[in-house]
Amino acid sequence: MAPKHTSDRTFSSAQTAGFQKLAELQNRNLGSIALMGTAWVEAISEMGSEVTQFVADRIKEDVKTQHKILHCKDMTELHNLQAEFLQTALEQYAAESGKLLEISNSLMTEALKDRQAQ
Repeated sequence: MAPKHTSDRTFSSAQTAGFQKLAELQNRNLGSIALMGTAWVEAISEMGSEVTQFVADRIKEDVKTQHKILHCKDMTELHNLQAEFLQTALEQYAAESGKLLEISNSLMTEALKDRQAQ
């Protein structure tokens, strides 16, 4: 199907269908999706910053562990280093998942407050 032309923009049929779905959601009294724009952008930005910091911290842990492995003296020490690395990684991933969940929950809480205020 040929793209539809609107002013100087061209939309594909998939884009047009997406716009129609958003309009349907708004018509079903789910509130203005446009009003959530700022909250979504802020939450996505916060999540992006959080993930970036997490990855940087994990890389530091990786390098620190590699340094220890290069200097270990026997297999028992190597085994302990690997176990410590794994335990730390699991704890950090669990904590990070919790932080990202909190950000998501706060976004949904704000969206619900905005929805109830309407």
